[in-house]
Amino acid sequence: MATTIMLEVGDIHRFKNVGNYSSYCRCVKAQSISNGKKKGNNNRKNGNRYLAWAYVEAANHNKRSCSQARKFLERKMAEKNYTVAIKALANKLSKASYFIMRDQTTYDPALLFR
Repeated sequence: MATTIMLEVGDIHRFKNVGNYSSYCRCVKAQSISNGKKKGNNNRKNGNRYLAWAYVEAANHNKRSCSQARKFLERKMAEKNYTVAIKALANKLSKASYFIMRDQTTYDPALLFR
């Protein structure tokens, strides 16, 4: 997964902030709302579909191997359904990987799930 993510991202410094990276990875919902009304499905398929797949797969693996991720997923599933919960975990992992690649640090689940 790490190799796929690194090859698909390329230079991490092309993203100004973590939100732009999460959006490129399709880990956040694309919305066009004006005056409280939905204005269409614009930009819903923008971004990198391979990164979206990779982060969902990473989230599925992480829920099995990390007790903190499992607790986060269970808390989210109490609020929403499984698909929304796994996407939320994928979003957390995409944000963590952004900082790992940008700052050249190691993965620390204690920082991710505080």
